[in-house]
Amino acid sequence: MKAFFKSLARGVCSILVLPFVVTYSVRSWLAGPDRALEGSLELLSLVPGLVGQYVRRAFLGYVLAACDATVTIGFGTLLSSAGARLDEHVYIGPRCHLGLVHLERDVLIGAGVHIPSGGHIHTPTDPGRALREHELTRSLVTIGEGSWIGSTAVVMADVGKRTIVGAGSVVTRPLPDDVVAAGVPAKVIRERKGTPDVARSSE
Repeated sequence: MKAFFKSLARGVCSILVLPFVVTYSVRSWLAGPDRALEGSLELLSLVPGLVGQYVRRAFLGYVLAACDATVTIGFGTLLSSAGARLDEHVYIGPRCHLGLVHLERDVLIGAGVHIPSGGHIHTPTDPGRALREHELTRSLVTIGEGSWIGSTAVVMADVGKRTIVGAGSVVTRPLPDDVVAAGVPAKVIRERKGTPDVARSSE
């Protein structure tokens, strides 16, 4: 019965967000998909509660490179790249900001996490020009299956599978599978061998 009502809610929300999808398509043609995505989510990110989670997931299912029907996206969370991929059972907490990311299956993202499109978005090549005049360099950041990113962390490099990143950490270099990392910059503090997997998110 529960599965039936979830499926019904997803279907209803898929219809409700169609006006947003249409306006997104028009603005995407005029200003580009990334800018259009940010504009749409600035409104949809503020819809509270369970309704907001279903509405955001329905909209992003239309416009992202991939967004599975089991994804949960918290209040106030923004995405800035239409190339983002969100796999099965991904949970993204409230007030996060994500760029060009691939969150693999069962990834948990705590509140206030920032994952920009790599660590070298603004690379000044000409000291005589203002930073805002330089071209942006975006790169995909992948968070491996079953990983857990603690609240307010900043992740600018890939994170391996089943890895835990401590709250408030800043990841500047890739992290391997099955470790716990923390600090600024984040460093591996121990391995996760023999520890239980991170629990799956629930709706």
